[in-house]
Amino acid sequence: MNKKFYITTPIYYPSGAAHIGHAYCTTLCDVMARYKRMRGYDTYFLTGTDEHGEKIQKNAALANKSPQEYVDEIASNFQKLWKEMYISNDDFIRTTQERHIKVVQDVFSKLLAKGDIYLGKYKGWYCTPCEAFWTDTQVGEDHLCPDCHRPVHTAEEEAYFYKANQYVPMLMDILNNNPKFVTPIERKNEMLNTFIKPGLDDLCVSRTSFNWGIPVKENPKHVVYVWLDALTNYISALGYDSNNDSLFQKYWQDPDTEIVHVIGADISRFHVIYWPMFLNSLGLRQPNRIIVHGLLMMKDGKMSKSKGNVISPYPLIERYGVDAVRYYLVREINFGSDGQFTPEQFVERINNDLANNIGNLLNRTVSMINKYFNGTIPSFESNVLPQDKPFEELINKTIQEYEISLDDIRPTSGFASVMEMLSYANKYIEETTPWVLSKENKVKELQSVMSHLAYAIFVGMILLKPVLVTKSELALSQLGLDYHNLNYEDIHNHNILNGAHVNKGEQLFPRLDSALEVDYIKSLMVK
Repeated sequence: MNKKFYITTPIYYPSGAAHIGHAYCTTLCDVMARYKRMRGYDTYFLTGTDEHGEKIQKNAALANKSPQEYVDEIASNFQKLWKEMYISNDDFIRTTQERHIKVVQDVFSKLLAKGDIYLGKYKGWYCTPCEAFWTDTQVGEDHLCPDCHRPVHTAEEEAYFYKANQYVPMLMDILNNNPKFVTPIERKNEMLNTFIKPGLDDLCVSRTSFNWGIPVKENPKHVVYVWLDALTNYISALGYDSNNDSLFQKYWQDPDTEIVHVIGADISRFHVIYWPMFLNSLGLRQPNRIIVHGLLMMKDGKMSKSKGNVISPYPLIERYGVDAVRYYLVREINFGSDGQFTPEQFVERINNDLANNIGNLLNRTVSMINKYFNGTIPSFESNVLPQDKPFEELINKTIQEYEISLDDIRPTSGFASVMEMLSYANKYIEETTPWVLSKENKVKELQSVMSHLAYAIFVGMILLKPVLVTKSELALSQLGLDYHNLNYEDIHNHNILNGAHVNKGEQLFPRLDSALEVDYIKSLMVK
C-alpha cells in the first residue's frame, strides 16, 4: 500500500509583506514534504493566505484600495517568495477563491442544519488584530488581548454561535489518548489550563459590523467569522464538498494518510480546540498531529511590521544563496521552541556548518582523490585502518537518528546529527593523515581513507537534500554522481562510488568574512 502524507502550513494573514518569520514555518514544512517524497511517500503540501476579516478591510481602505486588490497584491508577494525559497507546495489556497467560498458556505449551512450553530447576540471584548473575542477573565484588568497583548474594545452585535461546549468530552478524549496529537506538550497544557478547564464558551462564528468576508447563505448580512472560514482551507483545497473530491478522499479520508498541521503559537487555540470540533461536527476524521512551531524572534521581540523589526529573506538569498538561508532556518532554531535571528548566528552557522563541514570537506576530498588516484574514487573496503570501523558505525547511526527524527517531525535534531557526522569526517582526515600515507606508499590504507570520505559526503548530501535544494546536487556531481539516477536506499550501498570520477568544481560554501557580513546583515534590518 502506498504511504501518504499531507502537510500544511498555516494560511498566512496578508496584512503586510512576507518576511523571514513566514519563511521559517514554510521552509520547515517544505523540508518535511521533500523528505517524505524522498522516502517514497505520496505527499501533498499545502500553503496559502487567509484573506478575510475586519483588519484587511481597514488596511485596504487606508491603502486606498479595494480589499480584493489589497489581498491580491500581498498574496502574489507570498507566492513570489515561496518560488525564491524553492518551496515545493502542491497548492496555494486563497480564502477569496470561489472553490473555498462555496465550501465555507456549505459547511456553515451543514452545522446550522445540524443545530451546532445558533443565532444569538454577542457582547464582549474584541481584538481587531487577532480577529478574536475574549472574556473578562481572559483580558484581565488591563483589558489586553491574551495573544498579542494589545488593547481590546467592547463589541456588541447579532451573531451566530457554535456550540463548542458540547464537544469538550470528545476533544478531551483526543487529547488524553493521543499524546502526540499536539506538540510540544507545553502547548497542549496551555490549551487545557487556559481555555478548556476554566470552561469553554460557545464560539462566535459570524460578524455583521463589517462585510469583507464570506456571506452566510441563510442570512447574508452576516459574514462567516474568520476562523471557521480560515480553518476550512485544509479540506476546501482538497476538493471537499466539490464535484471532484478525489484529493480529499486520498489525502484526508484515507486512514493510512498521515495528516500534519504546522502552526504558530498564536493560533494554537483555534487549531487545537475548534478545528477538531468542526471536523467532528462534519463527521470527518481528525489530523494525526498539530505541531506548534516556535517564533523566530528578533532581539526586541516578535518579528512584526508594526514593530519595525522585520527582515526580508530576499537580500539574504541573493548574497548567500537559498540553501544557506534554508539551512539556517531549519538548523539554528530548534523546531517547537522560540528562536532568535541575529546576524552573528547567521554568519557563524554558515561558516561552521556549511563552509567547513561541507564546502571545505568536499574540496579537500576531491582534491586528494585527484592528487592520489587521478580523480577515480577507490573501491570501498572495511576495516583497513583502525579509524574505519568507528567511522562506518557513526554513518550508520547517523542514518538511523536522521530517519527517527524526521519521521517524528523533529527536523532540527535530524539535520544536526548529519552535520555531526560530516564534522567527524574532517576529524577522520586529521587522524588518518592521508598525506603521510601517500609519502609512505601505503596505497591500500590511502584508498580506504578516500573511499570512506567520499561515501560519508555522499550519505550526508542525500540526507541534506531536503534542505540544500541546489548545493547537494552540485556536491554529488563533484563526486561523479547524477542525483536524478539515485534512490534514497543507495545510502546503504558502500560500493556506489567505486570507480566514479570526481569533478572538481567551485567551492560550494566559501567561508565568510564574519565582521563584514554581520555589518551587511545589520544594514538590512528595519529599525
